[in-house]
Amino acid sequence: MSQPSPLITTEQLAAMLGDGNLRIYDCTTYNEPVPPGSDVPYRAVPGDKTFAAGHIPGADFLDLQGEFSDTSVQQFFMMPDVAQLEAAFGRHGLDASTTIVLYSIGTMMWATRFWWMLRALGVDAHVLDGGFDKWKEEGRPVETGAPKGYPATTFKAAPRAGLFVDATTVKARIGDPATVIVNALGPQFHRGLEPSRYGRPGRVPGSINVPAATLVNTDKTLTTLADAEAKFAAAGVTRDKNVILYCGGGISATIDLFLLAQLGYDRLTLYDASMGEWARDPALPIETD
Repeated sequence: MSQPSPLITTEQLAAMLGDGNLRIYDCTTYNEPVPPGSDVPYRAVPGDKTFAAGHIPGADFLDLQGEFSDTSVQQFFMMPDVAQLEAAFGRHGLDASTTIVLYSIGTMMWATRFWWMLRALGVDAHVLDGGFDKWKEEGRPVETGAPKGYPATTFKAAPRAGLFVDATTVKARIGDPATVIVNALGPQFHRGLEPSRYGRPGRVPGSINVPAATLVNTDKTLTTLADAEAKFAAAGVTRDKNVILYCGGGISATIDLFLLAQLGYDRLTLYDASMGEWARDPALPIETD
């Protein structure tokens, strides 16, 4: 039996408001600039203020870096252990038996990041196409103030293996004909033509480039599956390959992963630390044009 699409439209969500089984989450984070020479590429700021200024009625807010990431490491947004995630999602009333809708402001990548994390925990969720930007643009109902939250649950994960890989695995797969490594950053960073805020400019050797930005329309909705399929095929991403995605911090690459999953690619994984780790480690090879 086929699964329902993980992508949900504003029209579909609007028709579901008030359903007691519905759980809506604003996943927004902002990456704010830091002074030159800083030891981190940006400052991760939760979107709780923009949530308070306006959100979809009934929604709760999820703080990715604050509650749902491993804060013991230098890189932001790293996948923490299952116990931390079970506790955090449980506090927010998230349960596999509910209809989960994720959205974000400005870009869908924060929602697709949570979608990928939940997928790794064995939970299927929906992502709102166009996010809060499209919702608001269409004049749909908006609520203000702090989150009221949902009743807490006991969240039990059923982890799916292989959705995240580390640098050792990525390095071992360089040159493997059965694997394609895909960089979701912009072409100027992929080619190493511009300085990188992550460290050394360039890319994982042999990786190809399907920028997440090319998979998003001007209204912040995702491109069509046909267009996405064409872009991935043109870059050499085929269904017979193991596909490793990376970007700067494991966030924008989840846009690519979200579309690839919808297209039926099933050998997908994310290099979680991405260039935030790779570019800083001189022991790891790097390639530029």
